Amino acid sequence: MESNQLISLPNLTNDIVTGARKTKLCAYAVALEGWRRGLKLKWYTIDSGKFDEMITFGVNPPGRLFSLSSEERTHFFFRTRGDKVTNEAVEIGSDKDETKVWLAKAGVPVPEGFMFNQDDSDEMILKQVESIGYPLVLKPTNGSLGNGVITNLKNDIELIKALSYVRNDLGYEEIIVERYVPGEEYRVYVVEDKVIAAYNRVPANIIGDGHHTIEELIELKNKQRKKNARLFSCLIEIDEETLEFINKEGYNLQTIPERGKKIFLKEKTNVSAGGDPVDVTDDLPQTIKQIAIDALNAIPGLYHGGVDIIVDLENPNIEKSAVVIELNPTAQIGGILFPMKGRARDIPGAIIDYYFPETKGVKTAKSKVYFDLNTVLEPLQSRSAVEVEVAPAPIGKLHAKLFIVKGSTLHSYSKHRIIKRLAIEKGLHGFINSVDNNLEIMVAGIGKEAISTFQQTIYSVFEKKNIKKIVDEVWKHPVKVGFEIHERYNMSNIRSVDTSLKKINKEISKREKEKRKLEKRNLRILQSNSWKFTKPLRRVRKSVVDNITKGVSKSGKWV
Repeated sequence: MESNQLISLPNLTNDIVTGARKTKLCAYAVALEGWRRGLKLKWYTIDSGKFDEMITFGVNPPGRLFSLSSEERTHFFFRTRGDKVTNEAVEIGSDKDETKVWLAKAGVPVPEGFMFNQDDSDEMILKQVESIGYPLVLKPTNGSLGNGVITNLKNDIELIKALSYVRNDLGYEEIIVERYVPGEEYRVYVVEDKVIAAYNRVPANIIGDGHHTIEELIELKNKQRKKNARLFSCLIEIDEETLEFINKEGYNLQTIPERGKKIFLKEKTNVSAGGDPVDVTDDLPQTIKQIAIDALNAIPGLYHGGVDIIVDLENPNIEKSAVVIELNPTAQIGGILFPMKGRARDIPGAIIDYYFPETKGVKTAKSKVYFDLNTVLEPLQSRSAVEVEVAPAPIGKLHAKLFIVKGSTLHSYSKHRIIKRLAIEKGLHGFINSVDNNLEIMVAGIGKEAISTFQQTIYSVFEKKNIKKIVDEVWKHPVKVGFEIHERYNMSNIRSVDTSLKKINKEISKREKEKRKLEKRNLRILQSNSWKFTKPLRRVRKSVVDNITKGVSKSGKWV
C-alpha cells in the first residue's frame, strides 16, 4: 500500500546532502550519523593502505572510504558496509549463482535456474532451460545496478536476442537464466535479525493527466525527481529501451494518456534507471520480512545489507509467491532515505547502533548540524593527502539565531571578515549573506549566551549610527559547521570578482554538460529502430498538418 505523503528524516534534508550523490550519498549519511554522535571521522583514498584487507570497488573519486572511532576502537567503512561484514560474505553476495546455492541450502526460496559460461552455446542453453519454461529472466552473475538484466523473455527468439546482447555487446562471460517470477520487487534492508526498511522499486513510469504527451509527462516527472536528493541524478532517459518498451505497449512519445493512466517506460526497476522508490516498511507482511532476515543470516559473516525479493502481494499464499533474487552487502540506501512516497527510514542510525551501541541515544545524532563533504574531501581530490580528519561535531544542545540587519554602509567586506573572526573566536558557526540593502547574519553554537549577545557584536562592528534596526529570529534550518561569507558581486574587490567568475564558469560547464547529454539522447533516438519504423507515420502526420495549414488564410479565416 503506497502512502501519498512523503515524510523525510528531519536530520537528513536535501540541503544537508547537496554535495553528495549516489554512492557518495550513502557513505556520507552513515559517516554524518557517527560524526554527530561524537565519533572521530576520517576520510581516505584507496592509496591510504587502510583498506588493503577489505574488498572495495568503484572508490574513485574519494568520498566512499571512511573510518569512525571511539576511545576504545575504530571501524572502517566502504560506503554502507562496515568491516564486521567479512570478505567471504562480500564474495558470495557478488556472485548471484553462489548466493543462490547458499540461500537454497538454508531453505530460503529462490527462482529455479541455471548458470552458463562463455563455452556454453546458445543451442545448449535453449535446450537446458526447456525444463523451466517461459517466461524467463537473463542476468550476469556479477552484474550491478541492473546492467545486463533482461526480464520476462517469452520465447526462443527473445532469449537468443538477449543472449547476444548480454554476452557479445556487454561482454558478460557468465550468465544466469532462471524462471521469471510474477510480482513486484522490494529492497529490504536488514541488520542482524531486524528489518530496518523496505521499499518497492517501481519501474520508471508516468501518470497520464489527459492533457500532456508521454514525452511531456517524462519531462514533468524529471522536474519532480530533480527536487529529490537521491533521484536528482537518476532521471528518466528517453533512450532506445524506452522507445521500444512503450511501442510494444502500443504507445509513442506523442501519445496523450488519459487521466490516471499509469504507463511504465522500462522493465528495469533500478532507481538509477528512473525507477521510483516507494516506502513499504510498515505494510510488508511479517512473513516476507522473515524471509529477508533468513536470507541475510544464510550467508556467513553478512551482518547487515540489502535483500532483494520479488513477491506477489495479491497472491493468497504470499510467502509461497516470494523468491529472493539477490543479496547486496554494500547496498545503496539513498532510495529509502529519500523515497518518492512514504516515510524515510533511518538506516544510518541502525548501522551506527550496530557498530557503536554505546552511542545510542546521543541527542546530537538527531541534530541538523552537518559538514560540507566536498570541502572536506578537497585534499583527497587534489591528491595532496591520502586521509583527512573532520573537525569534531559540536556536542550538546545547539542554539541558532538569524539576525536581519537593516541600515547603510553594511556591505563592507573587511567588516564581514571581522564578524567571521569574532564568531569563530566565540566557537560559533554560521554565515553572512547580503540581501538587497540588508545583511543576514546567522550564528549557531552550544553556548546560548554567546548567541543571544551576538547582536551587541554586530552593533560594535558596524557602529550603531549605521544600523537602523536588527530583527532576530530563531534559526530552525540545518547548520553547516564553519563560517561562510556570501559576498555579492563587487567590481572593486578582486576576490569577489574571482568568486563570481568561478560560479559563472561552473554554471556554464553545467549547461554545456546538459547540452551534450541532450545531443546524445537525440542521436540515440534518431538511430533507434523505433524512430526508423515510425518514419512513415510521421510523414503521414506532416502531410495532414500541411494540408490543414494550406486551408487557413493569413487572416486566420478558412478560405
